[in-house]
Amino acid sequence: MKIVGVCACTVGIAHTYIAQEKLEKAAKKAGFEARFETQGSIGKENALTPEEIAAADLVILAIDVKIADRDRFENKRVIQVSTDVAIKSPNKLMEKAKQIVENA
Repeated sequence: MKIVGVCACTVGIAHTYIAQEKLEKAAKKAGFEARFETQGSIGKENALTPEEIAAADLVILAIDVKIADRDRFENKRVIQVSTDVAIKSPNKLMEKAKQIVENA
């Protein structure tokens, strides 16, 4: 399964990157391919390509603020949670992602 997503917290520093790291580790542990873009105080980093988005089975938005270019994910299955949820329960989030894709 391929997952892409965006992480963005209110300040755009700590929680953004912690969420990204936790989600990438949880995805790897679950056997998924995952890549997360960060949007923070220094702008977009690790920007997702249109090809990566098109190939993704699911999009996870771990965000506490509005993000730029959200319309890129139209017509994709999206899970939106706070960065806090992504940080505290990344493995449960991956289980939910798997259920959503399998039941689609």
